[in-house]
Amino acid sequence: MTTWSIREVPVSETVDGNWLLHGYTDAINDVIVSTWGNHDFERSAAEILGSMHDQQYDRKPRLVAVADDDADTPDPARVLGYSAMILPLQDNTHTAHVDLGVRPGHRRQGIGSSLYDTSLALVREAGRTQVTASTDHSVEPPDGPGTLAPSTGAGRVAADADGPRFALQRGFALEQVGRYSVLDLPYDAELIAKRADAEAQAGPDYRLVSWQSHAPQEWVDAYALLLTRMSTDAPLGGLDLEEDVWDAERIRRTEKQWQDRGLELLVLAAEHVPTHTLAAFTCFMEVPTTSVFVHQDDTLVLREHRGKRLGMLVKTANLQRLAVERPSIRRVGTWNAQENSYMLAINVALGFHPAGGAGEWQLKLG
Repeated sequence: MTTWSIREVPVSETVDGNWLLHGYTDAINDVIVSTWGNHDFERSAAEILGSMHDQQYDRKPRLVAVADDDADTPDPARVLGYSAMILPLQDNTHTAHVDLGVRPGHRRQGIGSSLYDTSLALVREAGRTQVTASTDHSVEPPDGPGTLAPSTGAGRVAADADGPRFALQRGFALEQVGRYSVLDLPYDAELIAKRADAEAQAGPDYRLVSWQSHAPQEWVDAYALLLTRMSTDAPLGGLDLEEDVWDAERIRRTEKQWQDRGLELLVLAAEHVPTHTLAAFTCFMEVPTTSVFVHQDDTLVLREHRGKRLGMLVKTANLQRLAVERPSIRRVGTWNAQENSYMLAINVALGFHPAGGAGEWQLKLG
């Protein structure tokens, strides 16, 4: 019978010699491939370590379950499962997010429970009163017996799937379902017409501005406002989350973290010319593990600027930019709350197709 110990992944200067980090990375990637059937979400040890170095705004403990056999051997294959925690330190300090997984060949042995119990003890020690977690699925189940809908009523998960069953057994409530969608490139030629129509409706009061990972000083404060509003303007379902405030200092620190992780952003925003402020934005996140896939990261139109097709405008313009600046990309993946009908309609019109989703869970600690 396999026995294991729970250990914390050290935050080393480099990946060299940090076998727990390599085992943590391998375990994450095993879970990703078993869940999604592809390598689009895979991560590298260097990228993960880069995310752990800066903990100014979030504490980020990383735990692993390590097989006790060959206890003196620093072998990444001994890592059987992992837990990643995010403990906000500025806003939403009442909550913690926990993500855990077990390699497919080692499930149903209690490893996940052991990681969860250790993680929950750490969360309680940090004074948190709420835990959030996500469960991924590559295909949303059809409506019917054996499915569970969130408090929003939009989307479903299979109640007897491993992740939902694990969450339900521990008292979590399903508060939201997200849809994962993929756009295959190159894009349809109709995209150009969609951009032209959106530009015509937006009118001369709006113009496009763009940058890569480093926001121009001219726009850094306006960009911080967009990121702050992203935390509350995007649908949250029944999740008990408050405003997450961004400012110029946080943006600069995060940009340094992107660099340390080997990530690149392609940001495109719509300026409201009369007020010289940013009304909307979207961005792609390019990761170091692939040259054929990018994440469609945040997209937001400020409430006071909605109804002018700015969402369609910034997304079509950034897709055209992606084709020019990153011609090797063949897939774009994006997430949306199932109740976010406006943004989902834009994505469907652009050619995104459903490719899975996630349940968003919440547990109130007594």
